[in-house]
Amino acid sequence: MQDADVESLRTVADYQFAAGAGTALFPEDGHLEVRRSSTGRPQQVARGDGGRLVSVGLDGRFTLGTAGGQRLVDALPHPVARVVVGDDSEPFVREGKNVFAKFVQAVDPAVRADDEVAVVHESGALLAVGRAELDAQSMLDFETGMAVMVRSGVDPEQ
Repeated sequence: MQDADVESLRTVADYQFAAGAGTALFPEDGHLEVRRSSTGRPQQVARGDGGRLVSVGLDGRFTLGTAGGQRLVDALPHPVARVVVGDDSEPFVREGKNVFAKFVQAVDPAVRADDEVAVVHESGALLAVGRAELDAQSMLDFETGMAVMVRSGVDPEQ
């Protein structure tokens, strides 16, 4: 991948998630594979072993893969870019089921509806990645409704 591509992807990640996210997702020493559209626009960025880090939407925003979610959880301070749930919902979220507001224990206060987030257990383990359906305060205030539409759960065997 070209250096200009990496810098551009890092800038978008820092803007979308938080400062430091670009380096976490696309490290200097990491081998990255970029899959491009027929026009040359990046569509997906994967680790060298094929684990999907992000997909790049037509609007330029990233959707997280579980590998990308893990990199963010490992690199960014708690609770940045995260929604935290407890034991009650852990097995369901791992299976790819959505997160409901009544099970949200904590959330990054900067999360807005339509933001990409990592869903983590209160212990810090990544459970899933998905799209926030509510803003942070609403997730904490509401007793009903979907908080995160889960795109992909994380197998506990990984």
